Amino acid sequence: MGDLFKDFYDLIMNTIDALGVYGPLFGSFLIVVESILPVLPLFVFITINYIAFGHFLGFVISWICTILGCILAYLLVKMWLSDFVLRKIKNINLLNKCIEYFKDLSLPKITIIMAIPFTPAFMMNIAAGLVKMDFKKFFISLLISKIFLVYFWGEVGTGLIDSFRNPSSLITVVIMVIIAYLLSLIVKKVFKID
Repeated sequence: MGDLFKDFYDLIMNTIDALGVYGPLFGSFLIVVESILPVLPLFVFITINYIAFGHFLGFVISWICTILGCILAYLLVKMWLSDFVLRKIKNINLLNKCIEYFKDLSLPKITIIMAIPFTPAFMMNIAAGLVKMDFKKFFISLLISKIFLVYFWGEVGTGLIDSFRNPSSLITVVIMVIIAYLLSLIVKKVFKID
């Protein structure tokens, strides 16, 4: 598994080097595509961006592109798939209950769920699009939560095992999730978002 990751990493890094000034565009493209195709490993692309472009630029590229990819996936589902899917599942009680539960989640709860590094972002984008969540609520949740998610994967995204071996990394993540929650509570109150 380690050799496979190293080969994949070398391929990406060689491609970024070959692209020169267009390297950041390639890194951006990979992260946007990952938000739509969940089979790609987001933590790998964020980590590669951190390594290739430094912590600050790697973070900014990864954060913006993660948000763009999530918005794109959300809009695709909301505009073209939600009515079709909701018609198909209207008689499945469990799915309808899940959809109603997700629809009623507050901004702080959505932000917390999205800020947790192990939450499948693709599923959150689909669920938000299916329930036709208010764009402002979805967007603010993304802006806040993806800061912490990108930071986590950038700083400790060299592998899940390494992050579990380093207790300070896990403590940092818990603190950042709490900050995301508190920040979303403030935004909820200021902008009167349910």
